Amino acid sequence: MHQIPYLLLDIDGVLIPFPAADRSTPVTHTRHQVHLAGYPDPIRVWLNHTHGPLIANALSTGLVRPAWCTSWRADAPGLIGPLLNLPAFEHIELPRLPLTTSHPDGYLWKRDHVADWLGPAPAVWIDDDFTALDHRWAADRTASGVPTLLIEPDPHAGLQPEHIMAALEWAARLITKDVA
Repeated sequence: MHQIPYLLLDIDGVLIPFPAADRSTPVTHTRHQVHLAGYPDPIRVWLNHTHGPLIANALSTGLVRPAWCTSWRADAPGLIGPLLNLPAFEHIELPRLPLTTSHPDGYLWKRDHVADWLGPAPAVWIDDDFTALDHRWAADRTASGVPTLLIEPDPHAGLQPEHIMAALEWAARLITKDVA
């Protein structure tokens, strides 16, 4: 029987879209100012308030268990979660590395830390910055009996309902396999 998979959520490029070339953000998102730990000035973020109910409804199915997987670290549950009216849930405490690229070894810098944190737990990970090596890692993990799905939103559009639906359908198939 499989464990309930984690739903790992990134923030930048997923909940907060990157501006388009003309510096615009999606009309679906509204601006907020937040005070990040260690930063003297507030920063602006754009959030889509339909994401809160979308994620909360996904969590209410019992098919996934959430964890923030973001360089926002403890600021995710403290700042972004409340702005979206999400219930409190844990975060992966990622290290603060001196990175000049998000793919220093050809894959997403978070991946090794995520793998250690997950151990043998199944996971669906929503992030906008995967490489082919990350997809190979997920396929290898799945082949070894640890179901892993990567979902990669367009960083300028961010999370869409179909991303959450794909995560839930995938998690439901895990349960169906267990029952069969």
